[in-house]
Amino acid sequence: MANANQLKALVKSHADGDDTRFYSVALQVAAGAARSGQAHFAQDLRDLIDELRKNSEQGASKRGGPVPVAQPRGDLAGLLSVSYPSTRMADLVLDPEVRASLDRVIVEQRQHDRLRAKGFRPLRRVLLTGPPGTGKTMSASALAGELRLPLFVIRLDGLITKFMGETAAKLRLVFDALAETRGVYLFDEVDALGGERGRDNDVGEIRRVLNSFLQFLEQDQSDSLLVAATNHPQLLDRAMFRRFDAVIDYPLPTAPIARDVIRNRLAGVRLGRVTWTQIDKAAVGLSHGEITLAAERAAKDTILAEDESVGTGRLVAALSERHSRTNS
Repeated sequence: MANANQLKALVKSHADGDDTRFYSVALQVAAGAARSGQAHFAQDLRDLIDELRKNSEQGASKRGGPVPVAQPRGDLAGLLSVSYPSTRMADLVLDPEVRASLDRVIVEQRQHDRLRAKGFRPLRRVLLTGPPGTGKTMSASALAGELRLPLFVIRLDGLITKFMGETAAKLRLVFDALAETRGVYLFDEVDALGGERGRDNDVGEIRRVLNSFLQFLEQDQSDSLLVAATNHPQLLDRAMFRRFDAVIDYPLPTAPIARDVIRNRLAGVRLGRVTWTQIDKAAVGLSHGEITLAAERAAKDTILAEDESVGTGRLVAALSERHSRTNS
């Protein structure tokens, strides 16, 4: 059952009109009930919360207003940015293994009370690795959208200071927020915090920040989903990988994936009878993001030229331009 602090938080969040905080505390109550063996009550409470949240979102949509989210205050305001993404997994074009791994995270998160009631912990610390533009950040948005949770992005420019002692203190604030407000917390470019110890240019203070981060990861028992992303997994300290429940590697798109990316982006314009083999060859080595930009360029060129459809030539030219940019 709810403890005194949770009851006060429920009343205060209701009085403040902070729906996300209210739902977060209510979910904490449900999780506590599940851990104490009250599985049926926990599930009933979770179902009620989901129904209330759904009704609230529908009401906000009808009014044309945004769904309210928990806004970081005080010191946290400079460390976290928050949104309530509408992105869903269906919006992403991903490698099948990547999609399957993300789907597993979603299933376990949605059933986290049932898992905890049986003594198991859901997947809740996920490391995403791979080249830039392969969908890592968008995946964090989709996870938040699917779970109907706020997405909190940790602002490393506010977190990392020249005074490393301050950085560790700010890290503690972030992890306190994970425990206080359930959400998806994204540490993008996490190699800035988790770089390998023992490098030639390493200093003692930087190692202490890494050790603090590893310690906070180890001690974190919150119900939030922590997502870390890096373009350079080779720079991460090996101990980082052991702190995550799942490591998902994002490869560059294969030819079928690249085709789907192009088709999705050109859904609003007419795609002519293109020669896909030429387009496949031009897309090799480009990321999802670069292929998307190339498709947009080809579409805009077609519209400005007042042509009826996007053809092979414009797509190949746009993809080739992306290659020249990335190689320059």
